[in-house]
Amino acid sequence: MHKTLPLFFLCSHMMTNMLLSLVSALFILCSFFSHGHAQPGKCPPARRCPLISPPPPPNPFPRIRPRPPLYPPSLNLMPRRPPNNPGPLSNRARILFITQELKRNITYDPQNYTRTWVGNNYCLFKGFYCDTVPDLNITGLAGIVFNGARFGGRFLNFYRFIRNLPDIAIFHANSNNFTGVINRNINQLRYLYELDLSNNKFPGGFPSSVIGATNLTFVDLRFNTYAGAVPAPLFNIDTDVLFINNNGFNQTIPTTLGNTPALFLTLANNKFTGTIPRSIGRAWNTLLEALFLNNRLTGCLPFEIGYLTKATVLDVGGNILTGPIPQSFGCLAKLELLNLAHNEFYGTIPESLCRLPNAYNFSLSYNYFSQVGPACRRLIRARRLDVRRNCIIGLPQQKSAAECSRFFSRPRSCPRESTFNVVPCRLRTASSAFEEEEEDEDGLIIPTIDEMTPPSPKTYSALVNPHH
Repeated sequence: MHKTLPLFFLCSHMMTNMLLSLVSALFILCSFFSHGHAQPGKCPPARRCPLISPPPPPNPFPRIRPRPPLYPPSLNLMPRRPPNNPGPLSNRARILFITQELKRNITYDPQNYTRTWVGNNYCLFKGFYCDTVPDLNITGLAGIVFNGARFGGRFLNFYRFIRNLPDIAIFHANSNNFTGVINRNINQLRYLYELDLSNNKFPGGFPSSVIGATNLTFVDLRFNTYAGAVPAPLFNIDTDVLFINNNGFNQTIPTTLGNTPALFLTLANNKFTGTIPRSIGRAWNTLLEALFLNNRLTGCLPFEIGYLTKATVLDVGGNILTGPIPQSFGCLAKLELLNLAHNEFYGTIPESLCRLPNAYNFSLSYNYFSQVGPACRRLIRARRLDVRRNCIIGLPQQKSAAECSRFFSRPRSCPRESTFNVVPCRLRTASSAFEEEEEDEDGLIIPTIDEMTPPSPKTYSALVNPHH
């Protein structure tokens, strides 16, 4: 009897330890599953933070709208005259001189532009377009369009040419071999409002002198070899289009980003580092499409993106961004195309994102998302939400358990974590969401991607080399 007591207490002690170990293992397992590595309902749901009442939308950078005209509307302008009978020409001698200088420097002209640059009437030159000069009320050179000319030569100095075109309004010369520094006196071109120098040979840092041309509404400097930093005042230019993609810019995006009034913005295919500035929310009244893909951006998404209620395209794919998707994304009511693919995002995909009425193609693939709700599953079935290569148990084409475990074994956090529950709009109530889920269980069907009219974004075409 006395010999069995120690054995009894030993067995009891062993059983207690085993029970504690089992409880501990179950707790760790549930904690692991709370990242989404289990089917919903296997563990108690994580406590959800209440949605936070947002501050009002930030004030946009002050702009004058509608834009003031380039010349007084009260001017009684002469009607545009035909190119073969333009009458007196503004700056005829100056323009003819600089055109012949450029002609001598062009040694390769596959489109035969220079063959037409003869005589005294520059309105008949290929690539030259004339119109009435408002403050002179005579015919002058209003536009240069050399797009795709593929000029070749040893000394094709852009600035020397354009500074001798004092009445120019539109200068489009993509896919050539123009070089040289853009001088600050470009701001003396009083009517210049469109500048396309994409796919040329411009080197060095960003041409800050462009910022001085205050009438520009179209700026296209993509596919050059610019590098270094982008000056903060760039985003103060009162332009509708700003394309600086496919260069070598390699520093942080200035905090003035939100000052831009651009409708279409592409910063893609550079080497930008750091975070997407919180100021982006200031562009809520204008920004329609924004491309940040294929850079080296890090950090978490700012909730202020949710203020961009007019945006139809947002692409931050191919970076090193992380964190959960802010709940504010449920306010992007006009969003059609969203690309968060090839980053390190994680957590639950917000149901409010998947209920956006204009969702056409949302790509969240190649991340570490772990849970999806009923609304998102409907989009997946309709092939309008791509969640391949994530960590969502029960869905096909996901990452391996080992890869997901390695990712979640490291602590992860974002600054301003409380802002991820800020929702700057009125979302659907919980009761309406519950009713929608019940309808889904009864077989609610939404249109597939093939049954919808594809959107027509403007910015993605800017990612294609203009020469092609």
